Amino acid sequence: MKSAHSCRLEIAHAITLVATATACVSGMTATLPSVHAAPCERLLGFTVPAYEIGLPTSGASVTAVKPVAASGSGATALPQYCEVTGKISPVDRSAPDIQFKVALPVHWNDKVVMLGGGGFDGTIPDVTGNVPNGPADKPGPLGRGYATFASDSGHQANALASQDGRFGLNDEAVRNFGGDALKKTHDAALAIIRARYSHLPREAYFAGGSTGGREAVTAIQRWPADWNGAIAWYPAWDDAAALLGGQRMNRALTQPGAYLSVGKRQAVYDAAMQACDALDGIVDGLISDQRQCNARFDPSVATLNGAPLRCPKGADTADNCLSDAQIEALKTIDTPTRFRFWLASGETQYPGYNVWGADLGVTTRTSPVEPVVTFLAFGTSQPANPMPLTAPYISVLTDQWIKYSVTRDPNFDSLSLDPQAPGVWANRISQLSSQLDASTDISAFKARGGKLLLAHGSVDVLVSTRATEQYYRRLQAQYGVAQVRSFVRFYEIPGMGHAASSTFNATWDSLSALEDWVERRKAPVDQVTTDTAGVPGRTRPLCDYPSWPRYEGGDVNRADSFRCAE
Repeated sequence: MKSAHSCRLEIAHAITLVATATACVSGMTATLPSVHAAPCERLLGFTVPAYEIGLPTSGASVTAVKPVAASGSGATALPQYCEVTGKISPVDRSAPDIQFKVALPVHWNDKVVMLGGGGFDGTIPDVTGNVPNGPADKPGPLGRGYATFASDSGHQANALASQDGRFGLNDEAVRNFGGDALKKTHDAALAIIRARYSHLPREAYFAGGSTGGREAVTAIQRWPADWNGAIAWYPAWDDAAALLGGQRMNRALTQPGAYLSVGKRQAVYDAAMQACDALDGIVDGLISDQRQCNARFDPSVATLNGAPLRCPKGADTADNCLSDAQIEALKTIDTPTRFRFWLASGETQYPGYNVWGADLGVTTRTSPVEPVVTFLAFGTSQPANPMPLTAPYISVLTDQWIKYSVTRDPNFDSLSLDPQAPGVWANRISQLSSQLDASTDISAFKARGGKLLLAHGSVDVLVSTRATEQYYRRLQAQYGVAQVRSFVRFYEIPGMGHAASSTFNATWDSLSALEDWVERRKAPVDQVTTDTAGVPGRTRPLCDYPSWPRYEGGDVNRADSFRCAE
């Protein structure tokens, strides 16, 4: 008699090949679906046993299927595909399911892309959509023939959507959000893909931004054998640390008179541009040499149109100057949050944010993406207790995290928690950090030939650009500069905030770059990013960190007019 292990492997590989064949499972028989189960409708009710999923679950099942006709044209074209909806059942029956979708094109290219989420997740990303900040003139993964899949990370959000933190009351849901759902979804999706096509993919890629960026680097760290490559935009890779850094920003903005009006946001933006725009050789509405700007710009002594940016005597006297309370808040945001307690993840700080030259939410701008920018930046209301839903995105996020994941008390005053010295909550935050903060030990991913693309806007005030710089520098310290260059690229994009920007709304064909590197061993060179909102169609070179685009002459809207300089 065959062993149970060998029989399970036999079933896993035969499951789509035989109509009513039987196989042994510890002496028992199992009925297998037909090879003709490949049509979309035959996948309804398909189940994935718990033993085929690499982490503990109660198994997965397909709950709905829908054949979808081909649609669109050009870059928006989608092929005929099968939309599969499923759920992965928890071990803890009080925990929510992981809900997921898989898109299975009729003509498959033998590759898959898993798409990451954002914020606290809670909804399934659009499996027909593009990778983060993907090019507007090229199809997304499904349009290129990929099978795609994504999940809600193991809980279903309420009206707060990606800011809903209620899942923090359940331990299994917290572990799923911390990363476990990535493995569970991957294994369930691949079982469905094998049932559809009779074989597993040739290449597997992960693409995500923000929380999805954390999910990308977490996936390649914890399950390197599952992935050939990853794209991580503005990754919240040290998520617990980022939430603590965000809480310090949050508390700074709650101080009397500290919250900036729209006019004051415009004033500090304009003052930074006047001081720093020309540092890259051209006044073009972008600060490319952000590090030099950070070193030289001080709102206490800066000028705006020749007059002091600081209001007379530091009082709040006008909408085009900053009071001392507002300057103090901005300087707090610019500086690191240092933890005076131990975190299990090993993090000791969260770096400040590149606030000088950032769009903090200037609602008077007419760009169609400005509402998104405002929502993800300073919002339209000062943080307070109870927390307004129109407060800065990070304020609502930290309020929910502290109430549900940290204290597990929905009535707790989140603003009372000091992120640098949280007192009785230090041990709980440390425990959460071990689940939320990714490690830079991606040795196994490197050893199997995996490739990682990192990209981050230079003026992101939700997830600090400096944190991604720290991630990259840690890789260099671990593996050496030359070795890191053999499998990682990191680009910072001037003028780009978090996910969207009305100054430079960056797009990049990262998926093609990753394909070339993984499948054809052609490393990325001369990569270009295209703006779709600030000056639609203008391009800039993507410069390997720490270099930045310096103007050399020619058309200011063309990438070839710039050289990457340090």
